Amino acid sequence: MSRRCSLSKKKGRSANNVSHSNRKTKRRQEVNLQWKRFRDPETGKMVRVKVSTSVLRTITKKGLSAVLKKNKVTL
Repeated sequence: MSRRCSLSKKKGRSANNVSHSNRKTKRRQEVNLQWKRFRDPETGKMVRVKVSTSVLRTITKKGLSAVLKKNKVTL
């Protein structure tokens, strides 16, 4: 399964490890993903979704239906 947020489609990106001598080697910066259960506003059923923590904070602040509408996603 891909490491991607189901709602915002955020994914990891590449970066560099920089040593004390300033040598650079490639590394991966992954998104902080969590499995979370939400109640679907239309059907009333519980849905299990993989969500990034930044989107989780937005859902807490604005509500699930507003985030779904903004990202044009259906559960």
